[in-house]
Amino acid sequence: MSRAPAAAAAADTASPEDALGATTATTAAAVAEERFSRATGAGLDPHEYRWVTGGPALADGWTEAFAAAGRRHLARAERAASTVSEGGHLQVAARWFHFATLGPDPRGRARARAAAEADAAMGRALALLEPGARRIEGDSFAGWLRGAADAAATVVVVPGLDSGKEEFHAVTGALLDRGLAVFAMDGPGQGVLAPSSTLRPDYEQVVAGVVDALGVDRVGLIGLSLGGWYAARSAALEPRVAAAATVSGPLRLDWDGLPPVLRELLAGRAGGVGRARAFTGRVDLSGVAPDIACPLLVVDGGQDVIPGVVNGAGLAAGAPRGEYLLVPHGDHLLGNAHPHWLARTADWLAEALTAPGRT
Repeated sequence: MSRAPAAAAAADTASPEDALGATTATTAAAVAEERFSRATGAGLDPHEYRWVTGGPALADGWTEAFAAAGRRHLARAERAASTVSEGGHLQVAARWFHFATLGPDPRGRARARAAAEADAAMGRALALLEPGARRIEGDSFAGWLRGAADAAATVVVVPGLDSGKEEFHAVTGALLDRGLAVFAMDGPGQGVLAPSSTLRPDYEQVVAGVVDALGVDRVGLIGLSLGGWYAARSAALEPRVAAAATVSGPLRLDWDGLPPVLRELLAGRAGGVGRARAFTGRVDLSGVAPDIACPLLVVDGGQDVIPGVVNGAGLAAGAPRGEYLLVPHGDHLLGNAHPHWLARTADWLAEALTAPGRT
């Protein structure tokens, strides 16, 4: 994960989702500094982020400060002189509302409200900017399908422990630019579904439901952070996954070795400490890596070092068609290193899914 100088002491206790705010021992300011790379990598303006997190606004709580930034963009959308400007402000508002759910604010209702506001703002933005975008939901997922109806292939963007469909705009945009259809989703315990569901280890069943709902014969997957584990596991167990990429995904988690902040976050998302421990015990791809028959690209950042988390080199080595891309200076989710992996990964997925002879 990112190791900003001002948060060096906090870096050793960061989670795969950079969720430093789960502990009262860590200040909101330290959380903000540690999460800078994740936020700017997700498309938040760095100057606006510094303004929101560097002043007195955080005194009212992380959730309120970030939600207030989202509401300011909603107000700008109402005053916008063009549909493009209105939709752009709504997209940015969705990102701020999403990040309002990720901080050290213990008020669950406020986080749930922010997640709903993120979902609503993204829906309004797509209605203006991409009228062809389709909302698709099932018992265990909700998301947006974007791209041409006759796209050569479809990629599902799988979020991680506390991320969601409003976060990975750069990834979605890179895939859309290459002519792919993209389904950005929330699954159990994620995004808009977090208030009403908990994490489940059999995520391949979620992916199977998504493929059914999309009405396609096969999909590609790109999973980010814990979503990398979800994507790789699904590639091993769901035969309709034709290619998969993981970004900062774990090969294995060790509950006893994890920092307290990550254990607390897992407990919150899984529905209790016992369930979180049991869930973590399932996070191990060593046994299923040889069953990943499709092409697999594993992307890691060299600065992403988290106690209790084994990164993806072993996954790439164990998969029959695995490839490994290590970005030495990359942090968790590699928000500080987009030029070094994003275009290459999008090209790799497009090639894996559309090249003649690919199955």
